[in-house]
Amino acid sequence: METQLEQIRDQQKEIWNRFSPGWKKWDDLTMEFLKTAGDEIIRLLNPKNEDVVLDVASGTGEPGLTIATLLRGGIVVITDLAEGMLNVARENAERRRIKNVEFIASDVSELPFHDNSFDAISCRLGFMFFPDMNLAAKEILRVLKPGGKFATAVWNSPEKNFWATAAINVINRDLQLIPPPPGAPGLFRCSKSGFIADILNQAGFKNIKEIETNGEMNMGTTESYWHFMTEVVAPVVAALSKADDKMKERIRNEVFEAVNQKYAQGEVRFDTSTLVICGEK
Repeated sequence: METQLEQIRDQQKEIWNRFSPGWKKWDDLTMEFLKTAGDEIIRLLNPKNEDVVLDVASGTGEPGLTIATLLRGGIVVITDLAEGMLNVARENAERRRIKNVEFIASDVSELPFHDNSFDAISCRLGFMFFPDMNLAAKEILRVLKPGGKFATAVWNSPEKNFWATAAINVINRDLQLIPPPPGAPGLFRCSKSGFIADILNQAGFKNIKEIETNGEMNMGTTESYWHFMTEVVAPVVAALSKADDKMKERIRNEVFEAVNQKYAQGEVRFDTSTLVICGEK
């Protein structure tokens, strides 16, 4: 991997480790509103009892932990770049008494597995953060068994995910932030229909399909939404760290105004949208 890409990877590792306590705090909420994407991944993979499954960029453990509960004799290897996130996943496995799982900290661009090791591979909302997505796709294909399936979910367009843009658009406007370079890792890097399918096709996958899934993020109140965004969403936290107290208060007020205008009845329930892409080896 090129030096620049290694630097991006190391920065991401540091960020995800630093934010792992926030993800643990909000895990019930995030697992609820991300469930539809995970369920579609599982449906497309259709894991069998004795399958050996790899879950890449698993974060706090999903959909790998749910896949493990569906197997009888099989096992799921749960991987993530950040040990802090894997620690939360381990705790979740212990709490749910899921035994047929292993946890390995690894970089998707250098997977520590032999060729043709896994019957199926999942990756929910990790692909858009990989420094080199083409290399990641090739590595995933390498460790997948012939005939095996890979399924991944990425965020759909910003227009279909107001939960993210409600805060991010205000921050970008008020702080006059310079847009990241084209193709830089980020929430909506892979949101164009066909984008991931093209990467998988170039890597050598076949029978590729893309499906849109929709969910709901039930925040309850605008206050709760603000706390979630400022404790879990790294780009929001990073941007606010550059603002003084007066500017932070201005941004907060404008985000509250945008959310309250859309949810005038008081119950904040964001629609969410992802693209789930599946391919075979």
